[in-house]
Amino acid sequence: MKNGLLYLVAGAATVLLTTQCASTAENDTPGARRAVSTETSAPRLPTASAITNAAAAPATSPTPALTASTAATPTVVEPAARKNNADYKADIRAADAALKAKPKDAEALLLRAKAKSHLKDYREAVTDYNTVLRLKPTNAEAYYNRGLTRLKLKEYTPAISDFSKALKYRPDDKEAFFGRGAAKMQLFNFKAAIPDFTKAISLDSAYADAWEYRGISYSSINKPKEAKADLEKAAAINPEAAKSLRRYAGKE
Repeated sequence: MKNGLLYLVAGAATVLLTTQCASTAENDTPGARRAVSTETSAPRLPTASAITNAAAAPATSPTPALTASTAATPTVVEPAARKNNADYKADIRAADAALKAKPKDAEALLLRAKAKSHLKDYREAVTDYNTVLRLKPTNAEAYYNRGLTRLKLKEYTPAISDFSKALKYRPDDKEAFFGRGAAKMQLFNFKAAIPDFTKAISLDSAYADAWEYRGISYSSINKPKEAKADLEKAAAINPEAAKSLRRYAGKE
């Protein structure tokens, strides 16, 4: 999935997941290696392996955090991987200038929101996303990116709602399905996360992160056969998933 979702906050946030019947580890599970990208540009950036940083939490502490691997959404920006903090600050200045001339410029607000999220100013980013959605209530990209930002804030239920709204207006968005599934995992609702990962896989059979997360979810509800099959598939697509295969499929 490293080429799937938008580069959510390239390297920001880490999802902590715990399994109910499989041992877990922090930072070496699927999500921990990625960052969901809030960055979106005209060309939708991929990020499942970047969606983020959905990492499994230590078996001893079921504390949730953030997610993803390669996911994202578009709007007039370059891939997060090509930007640094100075670039995001420049985006904010450009957006501020545009908004001074046109206070209800939804595109400028969206650009600023993404930049703020990348700079970890999550609350301010959400405020801008809220304004965008008041101006354009059917903007799937804004819902998707606000969902990613809420994942970083550990606001998992609101994140699920945002991904669902994004899917209402963009029903074939594999990254939104993946993001919603990752948020459900953060709430330890592994069973409900499985259909979202399944849908993401149906949209992209090479979505390694979706195979990996679904495998972990299966392991967490005591379905070792299904978990092994998914994790082997994930490892075949993305060698990094071999760590999850060893951990969650009893091959440690």
